Amino acid sequence: MIRKLRIKLIAASMLSLLLVLSVIFSVIGILNYREIVTSADSILGILAANDGSFPMENHKTDNRPQGDDFHKDAGRFSPETPYESRYFSVFLSEESAVISVNTGKIAAVDTTNAIDYAQTVIESGRSKGFVDDYRYTIYTVGNETHIIFLDYGREMNSFRTFLLTSISVSAIGLLAVMLLLIFLSGKIVKPFSESYEKQKQFITDAGHELKTPLTIIDADAEVLEMDIGENEWLSDIQTQTKRLAQLTNNLILLSRMEEQPQAEKIEFPISDLVEENVETFQSLAKTQNKILSCNIQPMLSMLGDEKSIRQLVTILLDNAIKYSDNGGRIEVILEKQKNTIRLSVFNTVDSISKDSLPHLFDRFYRTDKSRNSKTGGYGLGLSIASAIVNAHKGKITASTQDEKSLLITASFPS
Repeated sequence: MIRKLRIKLIAASMLSLLLVLSVIFSVIGILNYREIVTSADSILGILAANDGSFPMENHKTDNRPQGDDFHKDAGRFSPETPYESRYFSVFLSEESAVISVNTGKIAAVDTTNAIDYAQTVIESGRSKGFVDDYRYTIYTVGNETHIIFLDYGREMNSFRTFLLTSISVSAIGLLAVMLLLIFLSGKIVKPFSESYEKQKQFITDAGHELKTPLTIIDADAEVLEMDIGENEWLSDIQTQTKRLAQLTNNLILLSRMEEQPQAEKIEFPISDLVEENVETFQSLAKTQNKILSCNIQPMLSMLGDEKSIRQLVTILLDNAIKYSDNGGRIEVILEKQKNTIRLSVFNTVDSISKDSLPHLFDRFYRTDKSRNSKTGGYGLGLSIASAIVNAHKGKITASTQDEKSLLITASFPS
């Protein structure tokens, strides 16, 4: 139990940290990518407005960009942007025939590559986007289709480097946090572990201490009965002594199963075991005017502790007969589904709330105190059943469809 608590603590902490880091880096990544796209589209907008080139002064010998016009169209860029940008354009006719190709502002792309890129863009049917690391835009002038490509490889490489670095740093950070949690979680759960161990030890010690006086009381009652004959009060003492002895034995059993959760496993015929138990309870069901039926898949074998599984079936059948309504119906189903053996016990009841289902396997839990008092239950049967199933690495669940019936299912890996 403590080990599971540590695992859950570490898993919850790591999942929370991973979620927070994912959200942070996703937001930063999306904002960076949008900034890259916005910047590229702004430059492409200037190029498109000037039909594939930056606005230049025609009469200046230094051939620098026209400052006022440039800053009017793209105030976010420096005067060096036209000289730093690498771009090319392809003009197509209405029939997609190449009219002209301009690759004078880029060295990495020749005319053939430019035409290939243009055809790829036309086939995609999109007006804006990326082809490799080239951001493009499409616009029409008359019957012509103009495609301008802007080389944004440096910015995209920086963006990818940022993502890779972020992921690497996050992975290292997560690993470091996990190692710290593994170390610190032991200290965090230590008080709970000590308290839990003391509780188990108390139950075991108290159980053993109670067994001796209970045995003496029962023996003394039998001696008195031999001396004075049958007596109502002696009979009541013996009945209550047996109930206390049973409760003590159940508590000790639960404590031992939690201390040694791994059951000794051997292969045994579970179909025969379940069938034998059902036959044993048939007479009890008939005396209480209840119908007990079974649907058992034959020749099923299971790897586990036969004694514990027999006790599990007994607990489930006893629980179903005890708490089924007058003239009720009980059905036992054993089947194999893929790699799982499923044991289901169904019984009708007067009423059961869906809110009570998650607590059925808690110790001393009672859905109906008066009914449990009449049947002599302590609320430990299903707790023991759950411990048996957990010791076999299985799963036990309780469900109801109409709050007038109860289905308990134990699943085991086959």
